[in-house]
Amino acid sequence: QVQLVESGGGLVQAGGSLRLSCAASGRTFSSYAMGWFRQAPGKGREFVAAISWSTTYYADSMKGRFTISRDNAKNTVYLQMNSLKPEDTAVYYCAGRLGGGYYRRVEEYPYWGQGTQVTVSS
Repeated sequence: QVQLVESGGGLVQAGGSLRLSCAASGRTFSSYAMGWFRQAPGKGREFVAAISWSTTYYADSMKGRFTISRDNAKNTVYLQMNSLKPEDTAVYYCAGRLGGGYYRRVEEYPYWGQGTQVTVSS
């Protein structure tokens, strides 16, 4: 089992950047596939990006603006967000599941963080 804690959210102007971090407990972090999701007010949880080993996957609307990466020595996964838009405003969650592979559905991840708020002003 792994516990996940996100950080790095905040208020940023449109066009700005933020880097989210997700720190994981446990000694087998490198064995986990990790993902980032987001949930805007009144909407469902939406896939943002995922990383398995060193392979990355993105939702189409995030390609070219967001970058997911991981540092297994620090048990941390990151989401670098550039060229932010007001529609990127949401609570961002990291998620994990044991094993490799590409997962983009909420129900495929058993472990979740508490979320971090990102607000992009126009």
